[in-house]
Amino acid sequence: MEMTIKEKQQEIVDEFSAFGDWMDKYEYLIELGHSLPVIDEKYKQDDRLIKGCQSRVWLNTEFSGGRLYFTADSDAIITKGIIALLIRVYNGRTPEEILAADNEFIEEIGLKENLSPTRANGLVSMMAQIREDALKYSK
Repeated sequence: MEMTIKEKQQEIVDEFSAFGDWMDKYEYLIELGHSLPVIDEKYKQDDRLIKGCQSRVWLNTEFSGGRLYFTADSDAIITKGIIALLIRVYNGRTPEEILAADNEFIEEIGLKENLSPTRANGLVSMMAQIREDALKYSK
């Protein structure tokens, strides 16, 4: 059976709690970024750039069978890890599930306060774009 958003978020919290310091957590974010499937070059267009990110982040959203599927890329490796984390939680979910979800797991892993202000703003922008896309397809 598929994990709920809450269960996926808890899984991420558990994974991050296994690391002692933030350097290890950054390493893990970088690994996550490397594991992100390669986005098709045709989606690396300006209309898919997330506004509010200092680095360039492309997010492609497809709606199929009542669910949203995301692919993304970034020119910055930590940022790529952050978007990979969000995709892991929200990929393949219904718009309603995404809109109903809270993002407390971001606070729980300490991500926001351990990012530079520009990266933290980028994280907020990424989450906002995913929610905006979900809103677009919600009933």
